[in-house]
Amino acid sequence: MSDPPSLAGIHHLKFPVSDLERSVAFYERALFARRIAASDHRREDGTLFAVILDVPGLGTFLELRLNNEAAAAQAGFDPVTLAVKGRADLERWAAHLDRGGIAHSPVLNGLKAWLLVFDDPDGRHLRLYTLEEHGPEIAPSLNPRWLGPA
Repeated sequence: MSDPPSLAGIHHLKFPVSDLERSVAFYERALFARRIAASDHRREDGTLFAVILDVPGLGTFLELRLNNEAAAAQAGFDPVTLAVKGRADLERWAAHLDRGGIAHSPVLNGLKAWLLVFDDPDGRHLRLYTLEEHGPEIAPSLNPRWLGPA
C-alpha cells in the first residue's frame, strides 16, 4: 500500500468495573484522577453506565465502564503498565499508596527495571514500571502475589 492510513494515538483506555462509584473514588485516591462529568455515559433512562477520568500523566483518558463479568475476568491480570522515571519515584508512589491505605507490592526487580504493583477494587493489577533500567546482575523478583506464576 503506497499511502497507508495512519493512527493518531490512543483515544482512551477502557476498564470494566463492578462498581462505578467505588472505582471512581479509588482512581481519584490512587492516581489523582479527575472525573469529567460532562462525559458521563448514560442510558436512555438516565442510569449511569460509564465515566471518563483524566489521569495526570497518562496521556489519554480512562473510561470506567460498568460490566461485572468482564471486571471479574480481569481480576489478577495487568492490562496496563504505567511509566515512572526512576526507582526513587516508586518509593514516593509507595508512600502515597500507604497514605491512601492502598495495599501494594514492595519495589520489585523487573527484567530490565523496577516496578511497584497495586490492585484496583476489582483485583486488576496496576503496575508502575521505571524508565530507569538496571543491569543483568539484578535478578528479577519472583513474587507470585504481585507478578503471577513464573
